[in-house]
Amino acid sequence: MFQTILYDVQDRVATLTLNQPEKRNALGDQAIEEVIEALEGFHRDDEAKALILTGAGKAFCSGGDLKMIQRWREGAPAGADGARFDPIAQRERYRGGIQRIPLTFARLDKPVIAAVNGPAIGAGNDLCLMCDIRIASERARFGESFCRVGLAPGDGGAYFLTRLVGIEKACELIFTGDVIDAAEALRIGMVSRVVPHEELMTTARELARKIAAGPTLALRMSKFAIYRSLHQTLEESLELMALMQSMLHGTEDHREGVQAFLEGRAPQFKGR
Repeated sequence: MFQTILYDVQDRVATLTLNQPEKRNALGDQAIEEVIEALEGFHRDDEAKALILTGAGKAFCSGGDLKMIQRWREGAPAGADGARFDPIAQRERYRGGIQRIPLTFARLDKPVIAAVNGPAIGAGNDLCLMCDIRIASERARFGESFCRVGLAPGDGGAYFLTRLVGIEKACELIFTGDVIDAAEALRIGMVSRVVPHEELMTTARELARKIAAGPTLALRMSKFAIYRSLHQTLEESLELMALMQSMLHGTEDHREGVQAFLEGRAPQFKGR
């Protein structure tokens, strides 16, 4: 079905693997479309409760396919010949192409974990920043490399990185294009934990299964509330939470959670 990625669902956990190790999992046109298709499938699949995003081979994702970008600059995008470079058309390529990935992530109402197995550079760095949680292998590297090739973060990096590490550190990383290791990424809050490389997927799957076993409705509402709060006042956030809590109080999962707590057992949530 897919040519550039792998996608499967086991034990209520979906795994999306960028699968072009010979290209260090660079994002070309086909990979962009297939990532979006897989994310939309995950969104629609009620059996999949959480998603892990990772890369095959030694890299997580090396960013945008530079050969594709070079064709754009030379005026021969998408197989066209002899066309003069057109900034207006280029703008539409971003909006209709790679920028659809962060917008698709933003519509997901289920948790997404990045298992960063190696270098995440440029658009690859931004891709892992789009996830809710990042677990890094000790071999992971992170870099906002756009300025090094005369570009700016064009697919969400300026938005996501600033919210994770603050304006000053984001400015430093974006302006310099410096690549940092996993330990530094942990120190500045870009990732939640760093693990030995051979333990990366086991750790990610354990966390994903733990989340997937939780109360589906409460998880979805919690994710919505977390990201909505970035654009709300305290009063607006509290008003939203009062509405959500009133809805969750009537669910079977809430009743099960309370009963399990009183009985001293693990709850068995059913997503109702």
